[in-house]
Amino acid sequence: MAFLGSAVRRVVSAGWSPLSPFCRTSARSYSSELTKEKSVPYDKTLKQEDGASSGPTKPLPRSADVVVIGGGSLGCQTIYHLAKMGMTNVVLLERDRLTAGTTWHTAGLLWQLRPSDVEVELLAHTRNVISKDLEEETGLHTGWIQNGGLFIASNKQRLDEYKRLMSLGKVYGIESHVLSPAETKDLYPLMNVDDLYGTLYVPKDGTMDPAGTCTTLSRAASTRGATVIENCPVTGIQVRTDDIGVKRVKAVETPHGIIETPCVVNCAGVWATKLGDMAGVKVPLIAMHHAYVVTERIEGIQNMPNVRDHDASVYLRLQGDALSVGGYEQNPIFWDEVSDKFAFSLFDLDWDVFTQHIEGAINRVPSLEQTGIKSTVCGPESFTADHKPLMGEAPEVRGFFLGCGFNSAGMMLGGGCGRELAHWIIHGRPEKDMYGYDIRRFHNSLTDNKRWIRERSHESYAKNYSVVFPFDEPLASRNMRKDPFHQVLMEQGCVFQERHGWERPGWFNKDGLAPVKDYDYYGAYDTGKNVNYKYNELLGKEYTFDFPPHHDVIKSECLSCRHGVAVFDMSYFGKFYLTGPDAKKAADWLFTADVNKKPGSTVYTCMLNKRGGVEADLTVSRLEPGAANLPLAPESNGDVYYLAIGGAVAEHNWNHIRTVFQDQGFRCQLTDHSENMGMISIQGPKSREVLQEVLDRDLSNEAFPFSTHKVVNAAGHQVGTHTCLMQLSAVTGSTLQRLRSSSSHSPPGVFVCACVYVNRLCCIPAGCWPCLGDILMAALLREQSSHSALCSPQSSLDSLSRQCRQVYRPACWILYCVSMFDVCLANLWVAVCVRHPCISVR
Repeated sequence: MAFLGSAVRRVVSAGWSPLSPFCRTSARSYSSELTKEKSVPYDKTLKQEDGASSGPTKPLPRSADVVVIGGGSLGCQTIYHLAKMGMTNVVLLERDRLTAGTTWHTAGLLWQLRPSDVEVELLAHTRNVISKDLEEETGLHTGWIQNGGLFIASNKQRLDEYKRLMSLGKVYGIESHVLSPAETKDLYPLMNVDDLYGTLYVPKDGTMDPAGTCTTLSRAASTRGATVIENCPVTGIQVRTDDIGVKRVKAVETPHGIIETPCVVNCAGVWATKLGDMAGVKVPLIAMHHAYVVTERIEGIQNMPNVRDHDASVYLRLQGDALSVGGYEQNPIFWDEVSDKFAFSLFDLDWDVFTQHIEGAINRVPSLEQTGIKSTVCGPESFTADHKPLMGEAPEVRGFFLGCGFNSAGMMLGGGCGRELAHWIIHGRPEKDMYGYDIRRFHNSLTDNKRWIRERSHESYAKNYSVVFPFDEPLASRNMRKDPFHQVLMEQGCVFQERHGWERPGWFNKDGLAPVKDYDYYGAYDTGKNVNYKYNELLGKEYTFDFPPHHDVIKSECLSCRHGVAVFDMSYFGKFYLTGPDAKKAADWLFTADVNKKPGSTVYTCMLNKRGGVEADLTVSRLEPGAANLPLAPESNGDVYYLAIGGAVAEHNWNHIRTVFQDQGFRCQLTDHSENMGMISIQGPKSREVLQEVLDRDLSNEAFPFSTHKVVNAAGHQVGTHTCLMQLSAVTGSTLQRLRSSSSHSPPGVFVCACVYVNRLCCIPAGCWPCLGDILMAALLREQSSHSALCSPQSSLDSLSRQCRQVYRPACWILYCVSMFDVCLANLWVAVCVRHPCISVR
């Protein structure tokens, strides 16, 4: 038998870093050997003891409306909810026995409070299904135990986070209490509270039993007509191409027969990537070892709540009269070669990796130091780039749905996500706002990028218990997508944000450069930790729920934009062209506003789904038919539309539009030029005066009215310019009448904004561009005052949107700047933003 304190000392003697004073190292008569026993702490599992597989447990049907692949938590919850919603011709296929992959060894914790309102709702549904609905339907007990949950706050910021969670919980009727250290001690007498600021207690949290839950779910689904088949591995997914070239699911292949089906649901956990490969679908997740240890009996631990000590990155799960101790380390072990034969199996625990959790556990419950370790549980789990599940219909193949990548939270999120996935399959979309889980939240260039998947998944794993601050940014897999102004802005101290893979200007550091370095895995895996890392240091100062330290910079930028002129780099926006014989029909179907005005118009509009919900707000510009008159615009004799869409949702909107084409049979083409075009937004009451000196067109209201676009020459070179209401609404909000007063007589606070396009394939000699920069710079200098000319990042735009809402809706011209990789435009930025020290680069 080993003891937790003994395990710590063994690793320390092997050269591990020193531990806290609570891990005492005085001589004791502890066992010198660490336990080698591997066993889950559940009385019952679904493993076949003889290890023999007798083939499928039921005959395979010839066809099914839906085939769910994977008999873990998500697979069982999905087929249960499909059957409950009325779909009876549905089949679940499990290659071994239910729970055999990763579900069987899960800790089974359920915490009701999360920072997201949608997740709170999902967790609430899971709890209702497990604790009430299934037992009422089947008469079987799922193994639900309501012993409560306790979140530990070792600092003020953590306690502030918990208070926010408690406030959110009140909205949903979730009972929770912030306890003082003394009250915590009364609740949990074995706990050390000397270093606590307080705790958050949720009395109705609890634990689930994997075998009991999945068995009951499958029985309830079968009672409603669903078919659950075990011992039936999937060997292939057949995909057909329809008459308009769309790939669709056709059938599922197994060693025992083929099931024809139009819909497959990938609930295969760590094996989901392999299943996706069978259909040509990218599934961006990675497998890692995830472990906990089970202690011997602890006197006085009975009926205690489960504990999450986020700052120590450790959890303590009540296991009868013992505890399961686990957590999230900064050096998890990747499982690169995922085995198809790994059913009801566990890895040997790597104590060098796991022991870091023991320090925190002993600190929180000191009696653990003298407690024996009964067994270890180290199994595979799937993790994703943002620690959120992968759900929804895959962009590559219609009818191929994802329900995987649950980051060891498949049991607690299973009920809510199973219901949403079932609704998604039946009705074409979920009931709730599931964008944060939708596979389409990731840009297609990232989902098969192994470096991005590995680095971002590692960082999300390592930071799983970190405080969720509003200004946090990832360090992993940065600089994946950069616009041509990136280098210029970085040299001026730009602190970038990451959005959809793009490096987007966030704010500017007055004290020098802050470049994003290659990911160092926080020093794990013998990777040298980045030193003198200014960007990381600045992020650390941003970890607050209050105004960030750079708030004064944002103030200056906002005042410059309101009283003078400012430049925003918005090149991360999505930029699509819509063409084809049915382009007008598609536009009428897609957009709420009438975008079929005369060519040269630009309309701000919403894009809805078939339930009337808003998918996006965007601008749609109707172009002149015939030869292309805008950079990169396709030549067409019919209707042509240009769409400018927010960068963070560009991939999602792209797929939504393509899905509409397919479902409605529109003969259209959608062309994505987001990587080839940039966008510079010039805003402020004096922007019209500045632009007039650069452009060859009359920019008066009469000659260039609101909500129009034109092809113009800038400093002798052809670009495209148009006004864009979308950017205006992003700056402030009031009435449309304010927008129509965008003239030199506009009241203070009314902004003018314009957009410029240049085709990178028609690269203008760089030597020509400084003259454009000189003209624009001279104009800016003439307008300079205490708050006049500034180049501003996204933080200022966000702040203006929040702060100016009651004042004016700025009548902005938004200046688009195209040809994102054209070095010539970077020269313009250099000329405007660098050559005069009085104009800050923002």
